[in-house]
Amino acid sequence: MKSNLFTWLNKGRYLDLNILQWAIPLFLAITAIVFEFVEHGLEGELNFDLAFMSETIIFGLMGPVIVGFIIAWMRELVNAEKQAIAEVHVLNRELEAKVIERTAALEQRNIELGKANHELQKLDEMKSEFVSLVSHELRAPLTTLNGGLELALQHADTLPDAARRTLETMVGESNRLTQLVQRILDISRLEAGKLDVNLGPIAIRPLMEQAADVVLIPKGRQVEWKFTDNLPPVWADEIHLEEIIRNLMRNAEKYSPSNTTIILCACQQGEYIRISIKDHGYGVPLEYQENIFERFGRAQHGESAPPGWGLGLYFARKLIEAQNGSINIISPIWQDAQAPGAEFYLLVPVATFSEE
Repeated sequence: MKSNLFTWLNKGRYLDLNILQWAIPLFLAITAIVFEFVEHGLEGELNFDLAFMSETIIFGLMGPVIVGFIIAWMRELVNAEKQAIAEVHVLNRELEAKVIERTAALEQRNIELGKANHELQKLDEMKSEFVSLVSHELRAPLTTLNGGLELALQHADTLPDAARRTLETMVGESNRLTQLVQRILDISRLEAGKLDVNLGPIAIRPLMEQAADVVLIPKGRQVEWKFTDNLPPVWADEIHLEEIIRNLMRNAEKYSPSNTTIILCACQQGEYIRISIKDHGYGVPLEYQENIFERFGRAQHGESAPPGWGLGLYFARKLIEAQNGSINIISPIWQDAQAPGAEFYLLVPVATFSEE
């Protein structure tokens, strides 16, 4: 009701409140006084007694004054509402102008970001093509070099000790460089979606035994097996899964003392098989655990750190994710401040078979 009255007054369809503030009280005062004079005059002789004076003051003076104050209060409310509406209109216009300005800026920014993203995609493609090209160009001479070194190593007994040691060092470094080139090629193909992943059922125990025979046993490392009975096969790519496990075994062998035991475990957790490799090494500090699976991420740096490129765990993460699995780390795992150890574990889906 009040809002309708304010709207009615704001539109100026009737008398202005400034006029009403004085006209209505004056009209009420005159009407009340005339009514009192007429009423008391009709009753007989007009006497200015207490009843006449009190009724005149109440209805002729106090009533109109109160009505005048009410109309004045309403006028102030209307003026305040007018001012607020005017301020709202100003704010709306300013807001609309800012919205238009920001929208235009955002559109321009989106155009710039789109161009930058397109350029980054082109640069990334060029980088991948360059890395692939360089890797391919390196692999051919490395193959020739490795063949020549292996051939020379077959006759190393006829060489002096210093020459033989130099030749063995060259063979080792050439193999490391070949592995690096192959790893870069694999990562490039994986990121480009060109690395073939052939999923199928795989028995875990034989695969891990084969990996341990290649990586750990020749180094004379002690191995402890902790497998639960009747493990179902996993659904993965046999070649790539074994490559991941071998990489984790190499890390355990590289970053733990040679006289300690490496523990190989496998158990079922719901719809996954948990495969883990535990060592008694120096562990991985918590501040490095979030980045250790990133490209070139390493837990140890400096001249005293073991040789490596920080690509193995990155490639392992990408490769296991391509097989619908995951990789993670727990460190420390032992109550030993000098050798807290680390546990790298994989979660690989269980192979499920339908009746067909």
